[in-house]
Amino acid sequence: MSIFCLVHAAYLGAWAWDLVIPYLQAQGHKAIAMDLPIENPSATLSDFAEAVVRSLPPDENDVILVGTSMAGTVIPLVVNQHPVRKLVFLAALIPYPGMNMIEQTYEDIPPDMAKAVGYEQPEASKLEQVRDEPDIFNPASLGKNFEDEAVAMEFFFHDCKPDVASWAISKMRNHLSSAHITEVFPLAALPDIESVYIVCTEDRIISPQWSRYAARKRLGVDAIELSAGHCPYLSHPAQLADILLTLC
Repeated sequence: MSIFCLVHAAYLGAWAWDLVIPYLQAQGHKAIAMDLPIENPSATLSDFAEAVVRSLPPDENDVILVGTSMAGTVIPLVVNQHPVRKLVFLAALIPYPGMNMIEQTYEDIPPDMAKAVGYEQPEASKLEQVRDEPDIFNPASLGKNFEDEAVAMEFFFHDCKPDVASWAISKMRNHLSSAHITEVFPLAALPDIESVYIVCTEDRIISPQWSRYAARKRLGVDAIELSAGHCPYLSHPAQLADILLTLC
């Protein structure tokens, strides 16, 4: 029996996993989710990781740690604080040691976005490390206000059932921390443990092309394909659970 530790995306919360957890528990596994302190403007990646660690039973070693979207920048930090058997990046960012996400996307984002967060052009040597990669984000998603209902429907919940999408929109939280975008990933290397990447082929935020490429380059694995949008835990919970169960 494994324990699935499920870490949510920006603007969401522990509730985002409510439709997946019953499928995991039905097969005899434990599943936990937590709220990250995204509403705190000063919250750091370490603060997010500590929230994950606090949710884990201290004597639990068989942990499959699942991070979606921005939580991909969080889950590697948990490994130094609690035993983890496997990392699962679900339609997620994969951090690059020594860089933040703005540096990795600097040549792709509108100049006014970089200016808005007070960011200057990175050194050429940094850009060269990621220049071979496809664009991380769907250009249409950049600069959008995801707290706007129409925007959330278009990019987060477009493949959800109408009642699920309405429920999800009603539960969205203010996301005020920019740590996953502006904070330099603090580890010298990604943890040397088994890692899995699940790419959502209909993702409208993180490019599926980048996900496949980065999974191979950064994690050394071929991505598992799931026909879903950015939030499969809401739009395709049974199919997502089936994939997660194969990882036990």
